[in-house]
Amino acid sequence: MAASDVAVGIIFLAQTVVGALGNSSLLIHYLVHYLMGFTIRHTDLILKHLIVANLLALLCRGVPQTVAAFGVKDFLSDVGCKLLFYLHRVGRGVSIGSTCLLSVFQAMKISPENSSCSELKVKAPKYIGLSIYLSWILYLLINIIIISHMTGKRSNNNITSMKDFEYCYSVHTDKTSQLLHSALLTFPDALCVGFMLWASSSMVLILHRHKQRMKYVHKTSSPRSSPESRATQNILLLVSTFVSFYTLSCLFQVCMIVIYNPHWLLVKMGAIVAGSFPALSPFLLMSRNSSASRLSLSGIRNRKIPDVRRNI
Repeated sequence: MAASDVAVGIIFLAQTVVGALGNSSLLIHYLVHYLMGFTIRHTDLILKHLIVANLLALLCRGVPQTVAAFGVKDFLSDVGCKLLFYLHRVGRGVSIGSTCLLSVFQAMKISPENSSCSELKVKAPKYIGLSIYLSWILYLLINIIIISHMTGKRSNNNITSMKDFEYCYSVHTDKTSQLLHSALLTFPDALCVGFMLWASSSMVLILHRHKQRMKYVHKTSSPRSSPESRATQNILLLVSTFVSFYTLSCLFQVCMIVIYNPHWLLVKMGAIVAGSFPALSPFLLMSRNSSASRLSLSGIRNRKIPDVRRNI
């Protein structure tokens, strides 16, 4: 076994284990709060589905990639190969959809009463659950096409007409079908990224305007940054991390679909990038800055936004 394969296997193993532990810890945290009778916020429901989707995406791609990197490449049957690729794509899709929904809901929550989102802000909490389940249904339906394209290495199909993904094969199709396939899979992701950028930009703008109008509250001699600044920095961190990893992931996915015989490095890099945000997101949510941001957003919503509304 080559040293490069061992190194890649260690990367996949570390990413999968660390990401799974982080997401599991955060999920247990929410379950304990629920069982102890704590008040459940609307965003908690989104985060629970985000964590489940992250775990699905990580385990369905990270485990087989780790096994294949250490030299075992024909351990999946045809059904197992189709199922793992399908569940990975569904988990990845729901992860991006949940993150988008979380960003849009937060933008509505802190928006002023006289804004264009004032009516949606009142109705939005009622439709959060429905939106999440529709996201699951959408990605379950869209990714059905994956089932017909993937096959296990144990099958007796002609390997000359297939792409090698180390532990599975992908059946070649004509260029038109490949382009339609790429567009179908990437369009929902691109739409979610667009909504998230819009929502996050709106939040940053609202917080910036509020900070400008509340300068007299914050002492200039204070060594700590204002709550608005910390919230803004956290939003920018989440958005930049999200957009960076998922844009790269979409590019890798398109390249692997379009290229007739993708290089092994392209396949491995695509898998690593695809698992990066699901592995990193629970630690961003659990970090001190994220906690401070949630508290700041809550405080702004409950105490200070009325002042902003009067001045906008």
